[in-house]
This record gives sequence, C-alpha cells and structure tokens, in this order.
Amino acid sequence: MAAPPRERSSPALDETSKRIIEHLQADGRRSYAAIAADVGLSEAAVRQRVARMVEAGVMQVVAVTDPMQVGFPRQAMVGVRCAGDVTAVARALADLDEVTYVVASAGTYDVLLEVVCEDDDHLLDLISRRVRAVPGVASTETLVYLKLIKQRYDWGTR
Repeated sequence: MAAPPRERSSPALDETSKRIIEHLQADGRRSYAAIAADVGLSEAAVRQRVARMVEAGVMQVVAVTDPMQVGFPRQAMVGVRCAGDVTAVARALADLDEVTYVVASAGTYDVLLEVVCEDDDHLLDLISRRVRAVPGVASTETLVYLKLIKQRYDWGTR
C-alpha cells in the first residue's frame, strides 16, 4: 500500500508579504492603508495579499485573549504517547473544543496539546474521559500552567 500524500508546504513569501505579516504581528488592527504606505503597494493590493495568505493558511488575524481574564483559569500542556498513527490521533485530539494547540513531536511525547479549561474538574474530565478515550492514545502526562511568564506573536518572518 502506498504511503499517504504529504501535506503541502506553505508557498514561499516575498519580502513584501513578509513585511505585511510583520506589520500585522505588531498590530493586527493596523489599517491596510498604513501598511500599504510602508510597503509601497496600494491599499487594495495589501488587502488582496492578506486575503491570499489567510486563505492559504500562512497566517491568521485574530484577537488573542488572556484565558484567565475571560473565564478559563486552568491551562495545561498535555504530552500524549500514541499507539498507531500519530497524525490520526493528533487530528482527533484537535477536534476537542478545549484544545487550542496541537503539534506532532519527536522525543518523549508523540503529540503535545495545549488545553484551556474552566477549572480543575473540567481539566480532569477532559483528560480522563475525552483525551484518553481517543483511539490510539496510549498514555498522557499533564503539565498544569501556574503562571504565564511570556507569550509573544511578534517574532517576524525570519
């Protein structure tokens, strides 16, 4: 049986698109007109580039909240060891509403999840009844967040 096709990589970005991304990372509310003036394009051209990059999955423009201030004080990273197809397990876990981040990884864990919950009971229910019930999940380790020290999204396009 042939291996499944690999996921396509993101398209190469030119310097102008990278500069647009950097503007939006610094301030997602920055106007297209202001960005256009800096990068040397028309406002319409910037709008089209942003739309293409969003559609291609290169970036998202979203409001980032502090979960503690919007009713979700319990956050955790969950390391998952898998038996079987890691990608299938990761995709199934990604469907859980509380899961905000999923990555297939190498090392101790096959998959890492970031979860946001209302309280410890919610976290316990999520891990014990829902995460561990996903076919292919062999074991989990939960690392509870005590304090957010740093979270940035302005690292540019290096």
